[in-house]
Amino acid sequence: MPASEPAEYNPRHYAPVAVTVDVVALTIRDRRLHVLIVERGVEPYAGAWALPGGFIRPDEDLAEAAVRELAEETGVATRPAHLEQLASYGGPGRDPRMRVVSIAYLAFAPDLPDPQAGTDAAAAVWHPVDDVPPLAFDHTRILADGVERARSKLEYTPLATAFAGELFTISDLRLIYESVWGTPLHAGNFHRKVLSVPGFVEGTGQTTETGGPKGGPRAKLYRAGDARLLHPALLRPAREEEIR
Repeated sequence: MPASEPAEYNPRHYAPVAVTVDVVALTIRDRRLHVLIVERGVEPYAGAWALPGGFIRPDEDLAEAAVRELAEETGVATRPAHLEQLASYGGPGRDPRMRVVSIAYLAFAPDLPDPQAGTDAAAAVWHPVDDVPPLAFDHTRILADGVERARSKLEYTPLATAFAGELFTISDLRLIYESVWGTPLHAGNFHRKVLSVPGFVEGTGQTTETGGPKGGPRAKLYRAGDARLLHPALLRPAREEEIR
């Protein structure tokens, strides 16, 4: 018996507990925030929609398991540019099979490919987050937490510039914020706030080739700056009202 193992230890004395990973994969499509969901092909909840995920293997860490499950169930094999641990969920009864603790991850990146179902998923689709069908397990709650995390990250990090391309206008950036936050923004106020944050964006001296749709002046082009955190933060309109 290994020295580190207590002499009185007997695994039969303890209720079995399993660990899974679930992935909230988000991207922007057609100017709307979308989440990747799968139709479960096996019980429990066969035929129901859920977040991609599954049980971890003994020889992998949590992040590796999240990337593997995303690839196996949806065919999205590229490791997302932004992958972070979201939260843990372990309420009794959240899984009818046994006591299961899930570690959820947020994957938030542009240009994620069309999914293809695999392993125990019958289908995999990108679906707008504001119109998602009921999800199995407690995945509706996990999705809500993931969307809130993504929205808050745009308040205090320059992550939105990753969706804008190498060169972009302030209007392009505003459309990204509107897509993720799910609310329209005042163009003038947004422009002023973006340019007031040191290191958020930097001018290139270039402009768009043509003016606006109503014949206005050509717009200035920007690129991502070197800031890692936004200070002051770009708060959502609702959060601005709360602070006031």
